Amino acid sequence: MDLGSALSIASSGLNGIEYQYSVVSQNVANSSTTGYASESASVTSAVAGNQGTGVRIGKTVVNVSPFLQSSLYTQNAKVSALTSSSNSLAAVESVQGSTSATSGDTQTLSDELGNVQSALTSLTSTPLDSSAQTAVITAATSLTDTIHTLASTYTQQRQTAENTIVSTVSTINQNLTQIGQLSKQIMGLQAVGSDTSSLENSRLEVMNDLSSELGVKFTETSKGDMIVTTEDGTQLPTRPDQIGLSNNTQTLPSNTWPLSATNGGTASTTITDSMYYKAGDPANSPIAGITVADGTTNTSTTDITSHLTSGTLGANITLRDTTYPTMQAQLDSFSATLINRFNNAGMSLFTNGTNTTQSYDTTKTTPDGIVGLSSAISVSDSYSTTPSQLAPDGSISTITKVLSTTFGTSSDDVDDGGTLSAPTTGLGPSGTLQTGYSGTQGLVALATSLTSAQGAVIGTASTNLTYATAVQTTINTKVTNVSGVNVNNEMSKIVALQNAYTANAKIISSVQTMFSALLNAIN
Repeated sequence: MDLGSALSIASSGLNGIEYQYSVVSQNVANSSTTGYASESASVTSAVAGNQGTGVRIGKTVVNVSPFLQSSLYTQNAKVSALTSSSNSLAAVESVQGSTSATSGDTQTLSDELGNVQSALTSLTSTPLDSSAQTAVITAATSLTDTIHTLASTYTQQRQTAENTIVSTVSTINQNLTQIGQLSKQIMGLQAVGSDTSSLENSRLEVMNDLSSELGVKFTETSKGDMIVTTEDGTQLPTRPDQIGLSNNTQTLPSNTWPLSATNGGTASTTITDSMYYKAGDPANSPIAGITVADGTTNTSTTDITSHLTSGTLGANITLRDTTYPTMQAQLDSFSATLINRFNNAGMSLFTNGTNTTQSYDTTKTTPDGIVGLSSAISVSDSYSTTPSQLAPDGSISTITKVLSTTFGTSSDDVDDGGTLSAPTTGLGPSGTLQTGYSGTQGLVALATSLTSAQGAVIGTASTNLTYATAVQTTINTKVTNVSGVNVNNEMSKIVALQNAYTANAKIISSVQTMFSALLNAIN
């Protein structure tokens, strides 16, 4: 081997070391970047004519385990969904009270109902006492106030879910189209054999963000493109060309394409009790579903709401379309039963807030039905204005009947051929909701069942969140072991590279000295 070859080999060694330095520096700089996967320098021995010629710099390798990354993305979606649900349901928990026997005075529906019962019982002893009469009205008003608070909380949280859906869809669009844009650059560089590690890492970071917003799966093609689908396999395009359209139809990245969460507008819908998402009929749905560009034309879309599960988006769709409508239906059913059973005993203490007779149709809005009744229910003006009507001329016969039948638990008191049972199925404006518990119970038991059923939903979300977070932490640790940056290891690499750099530099210096001596000898 001549001096020229030695100089060339040492020079290639220095180039390789500089390249490895840059990879180590990139790792250290991004050691705390969420979603970043450590990179490994690829340096191999260069050989020509059976003789070593130094080192060859290859493509930087991104350290990723596809299986672990996929597991982490799935768990990210679960944790985000449960976090969204728990945070939302906390508002209900704060106004709902507790059915626990050790919780004391909690002001649950059953507590408030019990106060009405107690006030009526006291009134039977002093029916002409104005303060005792007023106490009944006060307890009844407190009960309706509690019902209003619950109904208002459901509506507010349902509206918050709708607002979050619209904003989350915008974020998802931004992430999807960023992935599409990065993938296009990666494919272009791979086609000419250039390094794509930095772009791949940028794409991984966006993928990590997207996995928290929605349950998704990622599949990388042989050319470097990334195909994104929902958990059940519905494709979410990242660029127009993925669905057969020209990329000129969209400016990427975009927050308005490929998904849409509104009926042609940009703002969220103002939710009312009578509104619901009508699956399978997006054109006539009072609440907009989520649509995706389908590639049939530049403007055609397909409703994929039912395919969007888990993540922040999936959780808020469930809260908006199932959780809070069910809670509202439970409370409307209770309110209708409260009015009906008091009326049956001859005391129209509660009303729908109008002078119109209350209908008990389960799918129409009050007063033509019971939908939204819990927001309208009130103490009858005739009683609140003239409390003495509770015991006219001191008669307690009606009060006695209310105490024995309205608050009764016999089959005649809670069912009577179905006329007194609480509606339990075919509820809500969609007619698809149900309470989940028996309607042939006493009023206090009904109130307790409602609170318990909703408390179970809240408790399940909280418990599942704790478990899902623990699993996420475990998977994260495994991913970090494979893909994370170990700063201590990177520092060790730097020391080794420094020694190698010094050795190669010494060889170059020695060869230069020898060249100089040879030239001097010739001269």
